[in-house]
Amino acid sequence: TPTQQVVKVVHDELATLMGSSDSRLAFAGKPPTIVLMAGLQGSGKTTACAKLAAFLKKDGKQPVLIAADVYRPAAIDQLVTLAGRVEVPVYAPGADVDPVRIARDGVRFAADRGDVAIIDTAGRLHIDEELMGELARIRDAVKPHNVLLVVDAMTGQDAVNAADEFRQQVELDGVILTKLDGDARGGAALSVRAVTGRPIKFVSNGEKPADFEYFHPDRMASRILGMGDVLTLIEKAEATVDAKQAAAMEEKLRKASFTLDDMLDQLKQVRKMGPLSGILGMLPGVPGMKQLKDAQVDEKQLDRVEALILSMTPEERRHPEIIDGSRRQRIARGSGMKVQDVNGLLKQHREMQKLMKQLSSGRMPKLGFPGMGG
Repeated sequence: TPTQQVVKVVHDELATLMGSSDSRLAFAGKPPTIVLMAGLQGSGKTTACAKLAAFLKKDGKQPVLIAADVYRPAAIDQLVTLAGRVEVPVYAPGADVDPVRIARDGVRFAADRGDVAIIDTAGRLHIDEELMGELARIRDAVKPHNVLLVVDAMTGQDAVNAADEFRQQVELDGVILTKLDGDARGGAALSVRAVTGRPIKFVSNGEKPADFEYFHPDRMASRILGMGDVLTLIEKAEATVDAKQAAAMEEKLRKASFTLDDMLDQLKQVRKMGPLSGILGMLPGVPGMKQLKDAQVDEKQLDRVEALILSMTPEERRHPEIIDGSRRQRIARGSGMKVQDVNGLLKQHREMQKLMKQLSSGRMPKLGFPGMGG
């Protein structure tokens, strides 16, 4: 239709404006490859360092983190903790050492321990000459192969202004866009790309180390236009969902048997994929989805459901129909909830069972989201 043709033209132009799909880093012929991370305080820079390390490690590299942010309280401790979580070496001599020396010695440390050195530099609340001067000295001392600017997608125009300042002061190679799970559309990507003239290399869309991926302009264009981002959602599912559990669930689907244990397993699988609001943001605009995207999804509701199911006996989870009034009171007490919460969960489970039976019989159910106000 003419409408679809217009949308396609706009989509393709947006993707072109946001640059090529080549998000790859420049790797050194002789290791280590040096990555210098810059950004304002609160942009998620330190966390992005650890996420990049985890991403590269998964790709077969041997990253090493270097703690050169000696000004922000607990910045070094945070990086050391994150390094332990993603299981990579970290060089952190302390807050009383000159950042330039830390960077230089850290690169030597990385040469012995791995093949990629990721340097976390000082963030500031505002752009200032001291920050830029120190960043320039570190750059001159270690001669990085990649200088990446970390930008918070949630800060809107502030993100654009910061990107412009760094572009003018420091020669950037690319951008990492963080907190994209909170930015429903991702329009900041378009502005930052236009201002810096540099490609967006990666996006961070959650709190977990795995919530980090290459930037795809075509997928971001789809999100900006409200067309969803199904490809990224599929990739997330493939990376987090256990294949054996998925096969077992398929068998249960065929038999139309869906217990509360299965419901708990599905809940855990979904949580591995990141915040529900982020997952909903990747879904294309089906009827009723706009309201769900705009709604504040209560992540704690998942905690409550889990607490209720874990307060049941194995027999009750397999056969919820035996849960009478006294059992409901016991489950409510054990989970710190009310009897109404138990009733709501059992009703939700019955609706999901009904959905399974419809799917197994080949009937397409009406779209609805049990337990989410759908």
